[in-house]
Amino acid sequence: MALISEITLEHTLPRVFAGMEQDLPVSASEVWLRDVSFRRGLNYMVEAESGTGKSSLCSFIYGSRGDYSGRILFDGTDVSSLSVARWCELRSRSLAYLPQEMQLFGELTALENIEIKNRLTAHKSTDWILSALRRLEIEAKADVPACRLSVGQQQRVAIIRALCQPFDFLLIDEPVSHLDARNNGIVASLIAEEADAQGAAVIATSVGNKILLPFTQTLKL
Repeated sequence: MALISEITLEHTLPRVFAGMEQDLPVSASEVWLRDVSFRRGLNYMVEAESGTGKSSLCSFIYGSRGDYSGRILFDGTDVSSLSVARWCELRSRSLAYLPQEMQLFGELTALENIEIKNRLTAHKSTDWILSALRRLEIEAKADVPACRLSVGQQQRVAIIRALCQPFDFLLIDEPVSHLDARNNGIVASLIAEEADAQGAAVIATSVGNKILLPFTQTLKL
């Protein structure tokens, strides 16, 4: 059963942009200072130039930052009213997040970085994880510390880790910025399968390297 069916931004703006409401890029944004809804089951691409707040958008929705004006609502409930316990529940069962920085533990292996999350959610089998590593062509790196992987390899590990939980919305911040077109396609296929299986939404941000998913709606940030 879905925990979140709709995410709505009401006149939301990062506080760092306060006083710039009439200036570019804020004045041209289709997200900031607008009323925007993201619905479960659909895919969204948020196109943005560097410095316009794409990572901030993901952090605001995920609840890891609150330095914004306006409101963010989950099915009509203002997220500012949510308890710590409710946030923990949503982040383990409803909101999956792949941050641009990936946030891997460098001293742990690729497989350990994935398993440390999967032990919390018990969402995927070991066979699925190994299959995903094989499919993203990093199976041979499973026992290599993350700090010794290339950035593109780290990105693929982080993608698999993000999928090791149930979700209604998957937030992915520049998910294929370090991948070539072929690996982009492989990653996009895996993400699409997982989202479709759960009837979930994908909200992806991108500067230029778009993930190859069929996006229902594209918004300019």
